[in-house]
Amino acid sequence: MTSATFDFDTFLSPFTYRYGSPAMRAIWSERHKRALWRRFWVALAEAESEVGLVSAEQVADLRAHAHAVDIDAAHRIEAEIHHDLMAEVKVYAGQCAVGGGIIHLGATSMDVEDNVDALRLRESLRLVLDKAVALADVLAALIDKHADAPTMAFTHLQPAEPTTTGYRLAQYALDLQLDLDALAAAVDGVRGKGLKGAAGTSASYAQLLEGTGKRPRELEHAVMSRIGLQPFPVATQVAARKQEYTALTALAGLGQTLYRFAFDLRLLQSPPIGEWQEPFASKQVGSSAMPFKRNPINAENMNSLARHLAALPRVAWDNAAHCLLERTLDDSGNRRSVLPEACLIADELLRRADKLLKRMRIDERASARLLDAYGTFAATERVMMEAARRGADRQVMHEIIREHALAAWAAVQAGAANPLADTLCTDERLLETMTEAEARGLLRADDYVGDAPERAREMAAALRATADRHRGSEDG
Repeated sequence: MTSATFDFDTFLSPFTYRYGSPAMRAIWSERHKRALWRRFWVALAEAESEVGLVSAEQVADLRAHAHAVDIDAAHRIEAEIHHDLMAEVKVYAGQCAVGGGIIHLGATSMDVEDNVDALRLRESLRLVLDKAVALADVLAALIDKHADAPTMAFTHLQPAEPTTTGYRLAQYALDLQLDLDALAAAVDGVRGKGLKGAAGTSASYAQLLEGTGKRPRELEHAVMSRIGLQPFPVATQVAARKQEYTALTALAGLGQTLYRFAFDLRLLQSPPIGEWQEPFASKQVGSSAMPFKRNPINAENMNSLARHLAALPRVAWDNAAHCLLERTLDDSGNRRSVLPEACLIADELLRRADKLLKRMRIDERASARLLDAYGTFAATERVMMEAARRGADRQVMHEIIREHALAAWAAVQAGAANPLADTLCTDERLLETMTEAEARGLLRADDYVGDAPERAREMAAALRATADRHRGSEDG
């Protein structure tokens, strides 16, 4: 197997070229992984040199060839020995005439792989967090812009009462605020296996350090500080798999937030509502059969990818739960796919969400049409509240209004004009508490939004504050 075999004549994952940013794909690239393996081996040799186990010349030789990754050569060796890390050791050793013999001294494969995977996971989470912070800025600005814009709210997918577009957007802001905290905690919580050897006991390092006056944990500290990663206090042959479950859960939580936004956009883009619309390019094709179509392809893609992301924490859960005794290998294959895919999906979701929030059309004329069609029904609660405030029996008022509303709804469905204002506002039972003019005035729904504008702006400010707290913070 060589890199030349990767072309469009064989299966490629859609994440190879279609979904995710080049930056995220680079983190999970084979070359970056092997470069980090070599970075670990250099750090190990440097620490071992400090206690006299290897020479400065050997370390210098490893450093000099640390970037000479040769994937094709490693794959040729792997085809014979069936061990990818040892294949890389052999290639690296062959490049280092002086230091080749001390590469990987004292280590087991997972001392290298689990520490490097932790580094890649942290890089990925940091990239996702940075993009989520940027998205929070965009969303907060949109909330402020539309905080006062009235529109119909829908409960049970039925017209309910007025809200504002900004307040609707604020619901996603609350979810995103929680996601930012979860992602930041995941970044800060990433730990490596450290140097604990084949069964987690550090026995190989203790043997090497015999007579030096140094303990394995001191060597561990020297290595881990060089690669910028804190180790878990205990480990088996592998690092605790629970952290990958925690990390993927944070990514899936972000996916849930963006899924909800995308699904709502799809509903609101439906022509009977027509309030929100995806951007649609001048030469974009909506359908091969129906030239008029303007399908919400970005939102649909987000829902499709987020649905897959939601399933991945379950695999990580199984990997943690089934890490039997000091380790099993039945997580190895799926981790090669699950970890990068989760990060790439989150990355792609953020890219598309950023595009939609920046460029989607919010049609206030459509909002006005909805308020005109359903606002009178929605404002009946306002009438009921005012009547009760003036001393009427709330339950009696509820029944009176319900009778008129149901009759009016039947008339509207039959094609007639909405008679609700005329019938309700002339009902003698209602007129015992207010005049007809007062009742008609209360049936205006466009300003029946309570404190939604205020709360929307407060949520936007809170989201900005959370984003600022996590903006560009250092890796844990």
